[in-house]
Amino acid sequence: MADTETKKSGSNETISDADAQFDTSKIDAEVLQNIPVTVSVEVGRTSLKIRDLMRLAQGSVVELDRLAGESLDLMVNNTPVAQGEIVLVNERYGIKLTSVIPTVERVKNL
Repeated sequence: MADTETKKSGSNETISDADAQFDTSKIDAEVLQNIPVTVSVEVGRTSLKIRDLMRLAQGSVVELDRLAGESLDLMVNNTPVAQGEIVLVNERYGIKLTSVIPTVERVKNL
């Protein structure tokens, strides 16, 4: 596939289509802000054998790896970005953020 070249207006500089695709200075911030992401809150985790999973029924209790009162993880696209505690907002659950995970730590977890 051949690159087509164009001249920037008022400039002698020529750029190819391939270069334009990766020029991040041309990304409109409003476009990025309108991209939907999945936000979830993780209360805890556990591992079960399939045998134990198949025995679960209404009223069963599954023990998680967190203690009562421990912080919950706020996940964005399955990446932890903050921690918080459960709150009630107009009879619905919410999360009050108590700490935000620094970007450097998030990148290490990927």
